[in-house]
Amino acid sequence: MENFLRPVLVIGGALVATLIAGWLLDLLLRRADARHTETPLWGLLRRCRLPFQVVLCASLLRGSYRWAGVLPDHPVGVGRFLTLVLIASAAWLAVRIATAAVDSTYARFAAATEDDARVRRVRTQVTLIQRVVTAVVVVVAAAAMLLTFPPMRTFGASMLASAGVLGIVAGIAAQAALGNLFAGLQIAFGDTVRIGDTVVVDKEWGRVEEITLTFLTVRTWDERRITMPVSYFTSKPYENWSRGGAQMTGTVFWHLDHSAPLPLMREQLQEILKELPEWDGRGGSLAVTDTTPHTVQVRAVVTAKDADDLWILRCAVRERLIDWLVAHHPYALPRVTTSEAAPRPDA
Repeated sequence: MENFLRPVLVIGGALVATLIAGWLLDLLLRRADARHTETPLWGLLRRCRLPFQVVLCASLLRGSYRWAGVLPDHPVGVGRFLTLVLIASAAWLAVRIATAAVDSTYARFAAATEDDARVRRVRTQVTLIQRVVTAVVVVVAAAAMLLTFPPMRTFGASMLASAGVLGIVAGIAAQAALGNLFAGLQIAFGDTVRIGDTVVVDKEWGRVEEITLTFLTVRTWDERRITMPVSYFTSKPYENWSRGGAQMTGTVFWHLDHSAPLPLMREQLQEILKELPEWDGRGGSLAVTDTTPHTVQVRAVVTAKDADDLWILRCAVRERLIDWLVAHHPYALPRVTTSEAAPRPDA
């Protein structure tokens, strides 16, 4: 009877202690979150409750399973299993704590900073830092779990003897992957491209949606996703419309008849711009930039606060000015003029 009750009491006591400790931790974090509203850290740390409970339960069972007589015929297997659970849950808890700290830092910075470019730069950096930390923790935890098996310790000792040769071989084999890895770190801390930037790559323009240590995703205006290696952005030229500020200048072209009323068009352009909320008021002008035997090329220069507003503004200006010409000055629209040829003089 004792052999049955002792394991049940130990396991049940560990579970009860784990539940109580998790409830107390959550209570303390909720109170801290209500008391310190200036930071979301305490609220984010509540996500650590489950991995904390797993770590605590695994620790209690790991320290008492021999005394409790849990599966007495397989003590080595039970101990190793609990050790693996403890290592995995500790890594899980470390990742959750690091994620909470990073998210809290970014949230506080974003709330206190009005510069959108700086916010997107910090977001890019903390995202990559978080992924690096997660990768390191996972690798260390996996190595620690493998070293709990005696054969793996011997294997690891033999591998250390040839670490130099293996490092050279691995470096050559993983040259592209390592290049992308260092390119990702260079992008994160070199501030060349950030999440949310408007870029043009391979004649496609869109917004940077995701940056990892190996690839970068651009969401185009028609909602396609272009996935590219991050090394592209450190080795080839590309356009970053958000670099140094999101404000942009754009052009609108018309091909009109030589008789087009240019002074009236300039006045109408100003009236149209005043009615459009996308115009930021920095610039709006109209000029003739080219001429052909049949038409003149008229160009309007307009400005907006970002690329999206500029596209909408250009389309609206083009449409409204054409409607105005059709309604009030149809003679200004391009046309082909034909007439009879002059008679050939008599020889």
